[in-house]
Amino acid sequence: MNISQRRAVPSANARPVPRRAVLAGIAAVTAATAAGCSDSGSGRAAVHPSPVRAVDPRSVQTFDSPRGPLLLQVMAHPDDDLFFMNPDAQHLVRAGVPVVSVYVTAGEAIGQNWVEGMSPERKKHHDKAAYSSARHQGLRQAYAVMVGKDRFTRWNKSVMDLPGGVRAETNELVAGGRRVRLVFLNVAMLSERGVRLPQLWNGVGAQMESLVAKGSPCTTVSTYGHSTLVDVLASIMDRFRPTVVHTMDPDPDYQIHDATHPKDNDYGACSDHRDHTPTALFTWKALSQWVADATKRDRHPPRFVTTSFRGYYNQRWPHGLPEEIVEQKHRLVREYGGEPAWHCGNDGGCGDYGQGGDRPLRNRKGWIRSTHYRHPGATPVVDSDRSGRLEAYGVLGLHAVRWQESSPGSGRWGAPQNLGGGPLAPALATVKDAAGRRLVFAMRFSALEGEGRADTREIVVLEQGSPDGPFRAWTGLGNPEHHPDRGRRVGMPAAVTAPDGRVHLFVRNAGKGVSTRVREPNGKWGKWRNLGGQEIQEGLTVLLDRDRRIHVFGVGRDTVHHWSQDDSGAPMRFLPLDDLPQPAGDPVAASVGPDGQVTVAYRRPASAEPEAYRLTGGAGTEPLDRSAARDLRGYGALSAVPLPQRGGEDALMLLGRALDGHAQIVDAASEDTHPTVLRDRPVPVGTPAIHADGTQRLAVVAMGADASPWLWRE
Repeated sequence: MNISQRRAVPSANARPVPRRAVLAGIAAVTAATAAGCSDSGSGRAAVHPSPVRAVDPRSVQTFDSPRGPLLLQVMAHPDDDLFFMNPDAQHLVRAGVPVVSVYVTAGEAIGQNWVEGMSPERKKHHDKAAYSSARHQGLRQAYAVMVGKDRFTRWNKSVMDLPGGVRAETNELVAGGRRVRLVFLNVAMLSERGVRLPQLWNGVGAQMESLVAKGSPCTTVSTYGHSTLVDVLASIMDRFRPTVVHTMDPDPDYQIHDATHPKDNDYGACSDHRDHTPTALFTWKALSQWVADATKRDRHPPRFVTTSFRGYYNQRWPHGLPEEIVEQKHRLVREYGGEPAWHCGNDGGCGDYGQGGDRPLRNRKGWIRSTHYRHPGATPVVDSDRSGRLEAYGVLGLHAVRWQESSPGSGRWGAPQNLGGGPLAPALATVKDAAGRRLVFAMRFSALEGEGRADTREIVVLEQGSPDGPFRAWTGLGNPEHHPDRGRRVGMPAAVTAPDGRVHLFVRNAGKGVSTRVREPNGKWGKWRNLGGQEIQEGLTVLLDRDRRIHVFGVGRDTVHHWSQDDSGAPMRFLPLDDLPQPAGDPVAASVGPDGQVTVAYRRPASAEPEAYRLTGGAGTEPLDRSAARDLRGYGALSAVPLPQRGGEDALMLLGRALDGHAQIVDAASEDTHPTVLRDRPVPVGTPAIHADGTQRLAVVAMGADASPWLWRE
């Protein structure tokens, strides 16, 4: 984040904007976004751009051998990980997963280490080298505390040689079984000739220089072109071979800026900082290049899973995290912020003072109070084949993969089967059609080139030729948005098979509503259609009710929004529900309850306890006041499945994450059961999945930090 633009003032959530105003505003800004929030450059004539080495969608080589877990994070600025990637990163590090954190820019801003109440004379003092150094020290303090050491623990500092003659400072700390490495590329946020990261991403021939931080062992000024930064990031990936990669948001939402929603730190027409988006784009391009090069060299793609985190988006929606998680994040941000009176031994300063004390909690923008995935969804998704074997579908090394149980009920996964299709976003959707053939849906980075060339996203599908048979080739389903820049804002697919044999596909569109495309029983796809409705966050939930009607749920600013059918087989349309209170922002859990009614469960803003509501017909809803769902204290997305019980009322099993990050389940239809926390299983990476297999045994599947799925059965 950019400290020069932050100030601590009382917090208040922004009021919602009418959808008509949103659509009108988005239409007005779309033409400007090429030079604004994304600088995608679609349609420009590029002169001598760099070659692109990317994942081949047809590549299906087997994966390399499993290795020990390692988390790699790539951020634009010091503190982006603490604000936006926690608590996920903290839970992995505390579980003993080594971490390498790469900071692309020097974070120097205007060179002023802001202190509340600072004197006019001090405000005149600007020292970019010292401020960059102070932010580095703040990170050392935060990560030392994260691994259980004193904030002023001594780190080993050295210089790393990287491609293109680049040199970077690296700091390492080993504490018992925990290991942290910080890598500072230190690219100046504003280089010579006024070049910033958006121009380095999209400009042909643009160059930037690194800034030497005060007291750094790296005294070399490095020069970065577009391909230099891609090569450097890809080289770091190849050197450390991560199994989990955290990136920033490559495709932030459009944002209307007005008196109610001031622009603040947003860049152009989007809801994020000017450095966050290109950093994410460079990271995704480097990931694709690393996979392509490693596959060519080793004949096996590397095993890793990826999560992209939203940035200043957090300001625009209700706060998503309970106070317990906010305090976990704040403890580390407070260490990062430091205080001017601290004696840390770093001449540049002892932290980013503007983030010290309780200032992040008082900041009206509330960045610390939410953590959002750009590509939400279960990772992996789970189903059963005709024999009853569990199947898990996910994204590994940017390719779609399938894991299968060795035999029904064995609990042992076979090797991942590479289904190709990459480079893909982290989450998939899957259904079976009326004939029992598997369909797998994904969002592909269909072009990720920069330097004035194409930057596009496409929804794709993989279909089996026969039930449990081999898959055909991937097929492109296009994008509901016609302008490439708008197409980047499209969300993750969700799908359901209707009783009439039609497969309904849904995505969130650039206008923050829902678009759909339908596959007829003969396999032919219709056109994309906009279902209208109200603004929602990313992450759709889809199900069939007992009357075989389709329901789609999306989380808005004010309530849970709802699309459905008047009757089975009727067209989908926006059908608002009454009396559902404001949600926190994560995808809701929805299932058919024991009484046959649709039940939804979610958390309200800043709450750790979920609440469950029953749809009573028409637009009516009622709370399940005695539901055990409230005992499922935690954070993040929820999911649910019905579970038949012998000799008793069916259960409604609800899955979520506990406050310590572990998966936990409870029967939401019960009045007296308590959650089961799966602390004998690793902390999940991303969102775990729940499934009732062919024998009605409950199964929880999640991705571990070693990029392999684990399985828990009741």
